[in-house]
Amino acid sequence: MPLAILLAKTDLPFRRIFAVLFTIPLLLPPYIIAVSWSILLGRDGFLARFLSRSAAEVTSNWLFGLPGCVLVLFSTFLPVVILLTMTFLKTINPHLEEAGKTVSGWIGVLRTITIPMILPGVLLASILVFLLTLGEFGVPAFLRYNVFPVETFTQFSAFYDFGAATAFALPLAVITFLILLLERIFIRKKTYEVKLASQGEGITVIHLRRGRKWFVLPVAVLCFFVVVVPILVLMFQSMSFDAYYQAISWSGDSLLRSLSYAAIGASVLTVLGFFCGYLIHNKAMPFWLSLDSLTIFLFALPSTVIGIGLILLWNRASTNFIYATPIIIIFGYIAQYTALTSRITVSTLAQIPYSMEEAAQVAGAGWLRRTTLITAPLAKRGLLAAWLVGYIFCLRDTGISMMVYPPGHDTFPVRIFTLMANGPADLIA
Repeated sequence: MPLAILLAKTDLPFRRIFAVLFTIPLLLPPYIIAVSWSILLGRDGFLARFLSRSAAEVTSNWLFGLPGCVLVLFSTFLPVVILLTMTFLKTINPHLEEAGKTVSGWIGVLRTITIPMILPGVLLASILVFLLTLGEFGVPAFLRYNVFPVETFTQFSAFYDFGAATAFALPLAVITFLILLLERIFIRKKTYEVKLASQGEGITVIHLRRGRKWFVLPVAVLCFFVVVVPILVLMFQSMSFDAYYQAISWSGDSLLRSLSYAAIGASVLTVLGFFCGYLIHNKAMPFWLSLDSLTIFLFALPSTVIGIGLILLWNRASTNFIYATPIIIIFGYIAQYTALTSRITVSTLAQIPYSMEEAAQVAGAGWLRRTTLITAPLAKRGLLAAWLVGYIFCLRDTGISMMVYPPGHDTFPVRIFTLMANGPADLIA
């Protein structure tokens, strides 16, 4: 939260550059960050060349365990908290803060006005990170730390014990449901109240003055270790023409499959998310609240649990045309990521005056005509953002693709994850 306040509300030097850099880990599959840290801290990593054998063992044991998982997942999901907090900071009415400044300094305004108003959003971001961490499969699998998603996948893929895999998946589904239920009861209403009450005309900037250099240094250090170091390690490890040539040849058509599947998935998600978002925004159907809850529940559900559900549903002779084809992967994308595109659509539609659609309705235009000729064109920027977000998440997906991909249709992240078991470090990088 303090980092988001510095990036969103102050005149911190290079704040826009920092905001972009902190977003980079969110664009990568989390296990890629784990690979980078293993190259740096592993038994035969970069630091091992300068440390004693016993010290290298300590760093390796530290990484391949709970501390390493925390480090990697912190680096990966820090952008989620930053971006959501920055978004909620923009909803605050600046007049409230200006009124507070008449009787107190910025520290008092932040403590009594700003932070209490964004606290529901910060708690929402914390819950989201908790659920994403709870369902993460790639990082603990690579770092050999046994958690429920890894055990679910192991029981299914290694032991072919579908009953045990389902049993391990059930607690994850129950925990996810209970947390989202508590979030809806205690936080969601307060979050909506913040949005509805804040019709701000901009964001009030805090001038750090002489303190700018004292704030920019810790932000730069954090950015260096969380973002720059993992990227530099991967770049340095892969600085070999043979490694790039081998990587291209080994990746085969999995890269093209990933690009095409992600494009198809993002397009379907954008269309489906638009209609779901329209129903949720306009409360057009009695079940709009259930639809909103369902999409968010599926997004928060661990990917291994969704994979088990897809297998249970579609692994039949009559539906083999879906289960044995890439369509099953697209279905997985739809199940997991519709919440993203629908929520972006809801935010976009909230900025479009409803009077324009009402005028078309009075003129005799039907719902389909109003939607295609008025609402969709006005929401095109939001729909483009929804498509890009959907594309990024489909492209980086590992858990669902790993669970359900048909033979010969593995995606690029799955291919990389498979190579990590026995592949050379420079090739993986």
